[in-house]
Order: sequence, then C-alpha cells, then structure tokens
Amino acid sequence: MLPGFGHGGGEQGLDAGNISIIMEVSNCEAMIMKAVDSEQISRYADMFAAIGTESRLRIMQLLLSSHPEGMVVGEIQAELGLSGPNLSHHLDKLKGEDLVQVERQGTYLRYRANIGALQQLLAFLYSECCTRSKAISPKHILNACA
Repeated sequence: MLPGFGHGGGEQGLDAGNISIIMEVSNCEAMIMKAVDSEQISRYADMFAAIGTESRLRIMQLLLSSHPEGMVVGEIQAELGLSGPNLSHHLDKLKGEDLVQVERQGTYLRYRANIGALQQLLAFLYSECCTRSKAISPKHILNACA
C-alpha cells in the first residue's frame, strides 16, 4: 500500500477502467511522500516517456478498461487496428517500464495494466502537485475521478 492511501476507511485503487484515487480531503497532508531520490525520478520519467505516445496511451487506456482480466494480443490488435510488429514494439516498451504485465496462456499472451506501478506514478504526481505546493486542490482530483 502506498503511503497515505487507505486512511479513513475509504476504499482505494483502480476499478473497471477508471483510475480512481479515493481519499479524504482532510487527510491531504498525510499524502506527502518521502523525498524522491534521483533514481526514482529517472524511473518515473521513463514511465511517462513510455506512455507518451498516442498508441501506447491508447493501449494503457484499453488495458485499464479491461482490468482485471486484461486482453490477449489479438484483442488489443483488433480494437486498436495496429499491425502486429507495431503493437509488439509498443507492448515491449510498456512491459520494459513495468507498466504492463504479461502472462502466457497456452499460445496466447495476456496483457494487464500494472496497477501497482500506475498507483506509484499517480501518488508521485499527487504528492508533488497537491500536497506540498498545493498547485491543485485535492477536491479537483476527487471530482475528476468521480
């Protein structure tokens, strides 16, 4: 569990294609994470770069909408209309940054969004923009997730 998540008895996590950050606004200050070292910053930058193309962002969106079952490669390809080699390249990049997980099921590969990695990435952003500098009100984030 990430620091600050789950306080106040509220549910937390991701569900059915929607990223839902659920927290009590009164616990906003408890969300400040420990100082992020340069290695973590580099990892987060690589993760953002990996989802920084339209195709990869669409893949992530699709995998989140199919959570927790995920999708096999053929389903992703049919949905997005990408060529096999192109899709394979994008999935490899997302897998390399630990944003997706893959499981072999017979002759198929099933991909799922790595919810834990996405929660870390979102918690990093939240802690920087909403608790320490207060650039964005936590109420706005809660409204966006509703």
